[in-house]
Amino acid sequence: DSLQKERLNTYVVSASIENSLIQNLNEPVNITLQHIDQNTGNAAVHCAFWDFQKNNGLGGWNTSGCEMEYTDMNYTICFCNHLTHFGVLLDLSRTEIDAKNDHVLTLISYAGCGASSLFLGITMVTYLAFEKLRRDNPAKILLNLCATLLMLNLVFLVNPWLSSFNQPGLCITVAALLHYFLLAAFTWMCLESVHFYLSLVKVFNIYIPKYILKCCIAGWGIPAIVIIIVLIINKDFYGGGSQSENNPFSNFCWIQDNTVFYISVVAYILLAFLMNTAMFITVLLQVHSVTSRTQKRHRFWKHVFLQDVKSAFSLMFLLGLTWGFAFFAWGAVRIFFLYLFSIFNSLQGFFIFVFHCLMKDDVMKQCQVHFCWRRFNRKNYS
Repeated sequence: DSLQKERLNTYVVSASIENSLIQNLNEPVNITLQHIDQNTGNAAVHCAFWDFQKNNGLGGWNTSGCEMEYTDMNYTICFCNHLTHFGVLLDLSRTEIDAKNDHVLTLISYAGCGASSLFLGITMVTYLAFEKLRRDNPAKILLNLCATLLMLNLVFLVNPWLSSFNQPGLCITVAALLHYFLLAAFTWMCLESVHFYLSLVKVFNIYIPKYILKCCIAGWGIPAIVIIIVLIINKDFYGGGSQSENNPFSNFCWIQDNTVFYISVVAYILLAFLMNTAMFITVLLQVHSVTSRTQKRHRFWKHVFLQDVKSAFSLMFLLGLTWGFAFFAWGAVRIFFLYLFSIFNSLQGFFIFVFHCLMKDDVMKQCQVHFCWRRFNRKNYS
């Protein structure tokens, strides 16, 4: 029944080694399956494995991570490969990709998430080390955003390793944590956009008592409510293919149910993305207006233009607008946009470090004061 409109057209093949768990092979095992009925009409063929954890332990067919290597009228060659690239977090089509691209995307994702984790840590240490940098509200919001992105990257990196233990409870926990930090990251991106709007557009009469406390309640609390609701309805919505002995390559714990994925991830992120895009355009127009007024002479137009470009890129990565690449990853251009998605979003932490730490005057002055004391007098930057 779990095949829905498809039907089984081969005998079921199972392979195992007694008292051993076969995982993390350098190359997947190719399985040739003879068709029971000839595929004379060129009907679409999908490779699937039997997932023992589906349907509350009753089992069901699952195509996650399984690839069709070759097919003709008489037989099909299949192998399964785990989906660990960053794009799988928001892959709207939720269908397999070929092994070569999957391998390259996985390498990009691991390198990008590793680099982002490092630079997010540096950014947080910098702001926490210098008391003057973390006094204002934007810095406090930025610290919370960096914390969520750092946890998102770390959980993503350890996900395949933890899922290899084949512990359903552990896999559910990892998937729920990954889901939580993904939603929390987007919630804090939304709070960033709202703060920019209040600061640069609605400049007057915007005092909000206990502003940061309310931001923390929203930023950490709203995603928690979503996760709790999903767990209450059915904790088995979370899981991974590695829980099945017949699918040793699908080592990734994530949302298994498509309906839950589209409602609790895609709809949530789409709403946040549209809101951030609207705020981005509004704030950018305001920034351009301010810089244009301050540079009245015509010869300064290049400086104004460069300032606008810098503002656009810094806001774009801070508000997570590059996550929009996922909404274009369909059809013939799907792989191309998955590459863009994995590169820019796995490196989001690095770009935040560049634009909001390395290129920020206040941060550089504090570093110069504390680390370059021979050249700079501290009292000049009190």
